Amino acid sequence: MFAGFEPLLVPTGETTIFLRRGGEGPPLLLLHGFPETHLMWRDVAPLLARRFTVVCADLRGYGRSGCPPSAPDHAPYAKDAMARDMVAAMAQLGFPCFGLAGHDRGGRVAYRLALDHPARVSRLAALDIIPTEEAWARAEARFALGYWLWSLLAQPAPLPERLIGASPEAVIDVALDGWGSAPAAFDGALRRAYAQALRDPAHLHAICEEYRAAATLDRQQDAADHRAGRRIACPVLVLWSGSGPLGAWYETAGGPLDLWRGWAREVEGGPVAAGHFFPEEQPAETAAALARFFGAAA
Repeated sequence: MFAGFEPLLVPTGETTIFLRRGGEGPPLLLLHGFPETHLMWRDVAPLLARRFTVVCADLRGYGRSGCPPSAPDHAPYAKDAMARDMVAAMAQLGFPCFGLAGHDRGGRVAYRLALDHPARVSRLAALDIIPTEEAWARAEARFALGYWLWSLLAQPAPLPERLIGASPEAVIDVALDGWGSAPAAFDGALRRAYAQALRDPAHLHAICEEYRAAATLDRQQDAADHRAGRRIACPVLVLWSGSGPLGAWYETAGGPLDLWRGWAREVEGGPVAAGHFFPEEQPAETAAALARFFGAAA
């Protein structure tokens, strides 16, 4: 995996971020979701590296990145803190402005980065998410059952840490084999790699803190920005799972595109015929969509 990509451990001032860099051309940062690491881009990144300098990073608390101490309000794991890591890491690589794509939790870091640091982001791709506050505001029985991690991992420590830590492999299998996904896309070695962070107490606590921050600080910050009329300035690509809930649950709100148009000035996109983990299930289609979108900026 990642042949020709250089592994780097980059200090950001608050923590250290592990990343892989490869290719040539305009810079493009790819961010992963839960329960993944940068490895989720293993098949997409080489395709994009034909046209872009691709950087695949582990978020703080995930993979091989650092786990800075948290705080009672969970602020070290709020999306604005995670976004600062990426701004600092990309600056150290020599990229003050870059394209940015994030899937799942990484998508939430990505749109927060675009809101807080508009000069840093040329274009943004948000994969299989709607903004955090939009999701919480519409939460009901389907949400509670379908997005059970949102409420479980946000419970006070140490309950979720003990539950998840007791059987990390089960959590990985439930996630990868469910959520509309194709289990064949994830071999045993990859599942073991994803489970590794959940076996480590420091990383597991950090991941739970990220979910606690999402249920509190991230939601509050989203709501404040929305009330103030702050919007993402750059063009936004929204892709979502064609077999997942986003296309069906939010029909009365106009679907994902209309929801995102309340947060950004220029929005395009559509569904991908795969499950939640479509970058891993359909890497060629995902890479082609991202290359078209980010290539338009050239």
